[in-house]
Amino acid sequence: MDRISGTGIWAFQLRYGEPAEITDAAAELEELGYRALWIPDVGGDVFASVEQLLAATRRIQVATGILNLWMHSPEESAAQHSRLTAAHGDRFLMGIGVSHQLLIDSSEAGRYRKPLSAMRGFLDGLDAADPPVEVSRRVLAALGPKMLELARTRAAGAHPYNVTVEHTAQARAALGPDAVVAPEMAVALTTDAERARNLGRKHLEHYLLLENYTNNLRRLGFGDDDFAGGGSDRLIDALVAWGDEEAIAARVQEHRDAGADHVCIQALVDDGFPTETWRALAPALNR
Repeated sequence: MDRISGTGIWAFQLRYGEPAEITDAAAELEELGYRALWIPDVGGDVFASVEQLLAATRRIQVATGILNLWMHSPEESAAQHSRLTAAHGDRFLMGIGVSHQLLIDSSEAGRYRKPLSAMRGFLDGLDAADPPVEVSRRVLAALGPKMLELARTRAAGAHPYNVTVEHTAQARAALGPDAVVAPEMAVALTTDAERARNLGRKHLEHYLLLENYTNNLRRLGFGDDDFAGGGSDRLIDALVAWGDEEAIAARVQEHRDAGADHVCIQALVDDGFPTETWRALAPALNR
């Protein structure tokens, strides 16, 4: 498969929505010109979800954003990657991440430990599998310097989530010119600042409880005042692109100018599938 590029869609709805709606949405997103579909992994059979999206499409890449390494063995992951590639072509990009201590320890206290070592061990398992998951078909959810270094040496690149344009530039510098940088960016298609920021705060409420994100944001210059009350305007505006179609396209371009190969947008809406947002943004993002 070609190196990932263009604009993609990051959507929990494509993982946990109604099956028929998922199938229809995936096919339409491909026709709209989006280049990848990204889905999360917070429980359930993620490989079945990947397969559903692959079966509903013909060309588009399907990526995990991310495969939670605490929920799968590398042997299972490699076998599923091989099976899905054989059935649907080389379109499954395995994004891998260590998730968050608050989430993993909630079901088994103390399980989340030494995340960098856990990632190294998981990658070792993917390399040792028969067949292995090739380096070119995996990216890491990397925020800090150590995980970015691992993404540079053991994967095709990085898939940073909840990051600013400044982080994209830092990731490109850390990874070098040849690795993939594929950040996620939340978007709200509205010119109403209050509505956009309310959508952003609703979206970020859970994430601001997770130290991996807040620690990274601190490295980028944000502090306690920015995390209070669901997020300061400064924080929301840095993490959520809002405005009309051209304004959002300009924000996507800022990530590209900072070094991103691919930007996957997460459309924020009150409820349901953000189909109208996906359709409205397609001409500006996929031209």
